Amino acid sequence: MPLSLRSVIPRARRARTALLVSAVSGCLVAAGASPPAAPLGLGDRLFPTLGNPGYDVLSYDLAFTYPGSNSKPLSAVTTIRARATERLDRVNLDFARGTVQSVEVNGAPAVFTGAGEDLMITPEIPLPRGSVLRITVRHTSNPVSPDGQDGGWVRTDDGLAMANQADAAHLVFPCNDHPSDKAVFTFHVTAPDGYTAVANGVPLGRQRRGGATTWTYRTLHPMATELAQVSVGHTAVLHRRGPNGLPVRDVVPAADAKVLEPWLAKTPDQIAWLEEKLGPYPFETYGLLIAQAQTGFELETQTLSLFEKNIFTEPAYPKWYVESIMVHELSHQWFGDSVSPRTWSDLWLNEGHATWYEALYAEETAGKALETRMKAAYTLSDTWRAVGGPPAAPRPPNPGKKISIFRPNVYDGAALVLYALGQEIGRSAFERLERLWVAVHRDRTATTADFERLASDVAGRDLGAFFQGWLHDEKTPPMPGHPDWKSDPVQPSASTR
Repeated sequence: MPLSLRSVIPRARRARTALLVSAVSGCLVAAGASPPAAPLGLGDRLFPTLGNPGYDVLSYDLAFTYPGSNSKPLSAVTTIRARATERLDRVNLDFARGTVQSVEVNGAPAVFTGAGEDLMITPEIPLPRGSVLRITVRHTSNPVSPDGQDGGWVRTDDGLAMANQADAAHLVFPCNDHPSDKAVFTFHVTAPDGYTAVANGVPLGRQRRGGATTWTYRTLHPMATELAQVSVGHTAVLHRRGPNGLPVRDVVPAADAKVLEPWLAKTPDQIAWLEEKLGPYPFETYGLLIAQAQTGFELETQTLSLFEKNIFTEPAYPKWYVESIMVHELSHQWFGDSVSPRTWSDLWLNEGHATWYEALYAEETAGKALETRMKAAYTLSDTWRAVGGPPAAPRPPNPGKKISIFRPNVYDGAALVLYALGQEIGRSAFERLERLWVAVHRDRTATTADFERLASDVAGRDLGAFFQGWLHDEKTPPMPGHPDWKSDPVQPSASTR
């Protein structure tokens, strides 16, 4: 999700839309008596009630039926296979925008009720540790929240798309909504004839019946819930090949395919450029989903990045800027998607790296000096830390604005950390570290501490003091190799929030 360059564009884009979670526990239809309802959570420092303990999700099977209107609820069935990591008398799922009709656990009806933003399920028989459970939830999925705020589903001019970052997948389907619990996904999307449905991963086929078509897709690699993508609209699906025959699939408004083609044609070379830096592209396919919507952001949904159409059609955006944003989201396929953050405090690993390669691409292809951008970032770094916290210890989101964790401190502020690291250990060691990082942790989650350890191993010395200052301290350390760089005093308006 890019932020960093918006401030340099002559006609600034809107601030990010706040993805507000609306608690709809009153919409969860209780089925019989149940124990006292209580929301759980994994205790994430930034989102303490997200995720749930006691189980590890292995797979999601999601079935949505689009009614032909993006202002009406979709009927849905969510099936979750999970392994109990402890004895479970109850199972909590994150779910906060829809009506639950029924729940089954291992084929037997289960008692359920709402608890805050949780769906609390009590199976007939407690589940022993190590057992595999199958939870089937029949529910609605509402694209319109009670207070009119967007989140989860994005209503486009011709249908729907998803934007689940950071904590909004549970506004669409019941899940363990935390990036630490990745799983494989299968999607079945039914829509009236005339619509096209797409989702993450590869197509498994489609079946037409009674004036509607069901489209099926599956991911071949595990995915965090925040990266799930389903789109329904009057769209064209365009195909091309990337490096080594990689299938590239773009989904665009059918009427705009010709005008968007010059941008889409750039993706294969951008993939090749990143593969030279990082090694093989980590997934089974890639492409752009270009939506007719006003979101204020782009999003790295796995294998199919979400873009607003107007970033490609607005003449105020220079060509180099648009291309660098394309590379930003593509970089996330390695940083954030393949290697996912263990906690939301590790967000800098996603956004700092994506911003780094965005800036490096602009330097190598458009002559926009990376050092100039990093020096400007250094000037603002203390102010960013005062407002948003150090890169690896971001401050909690502002009340009612949960995606406000996406502040400059985790974009250019975190890219500045990578620049400093390269200055500290040398370019060759830094480039080796980058390739090792995405290879060692591919398809897994990782932490800031993991990055610090690997960097020390590559450098052949303990970098603990370096990382303490650059990632965790309130003040920006001196820049290695640039003792003359100065960070401006914190501005009076930059209060801690």
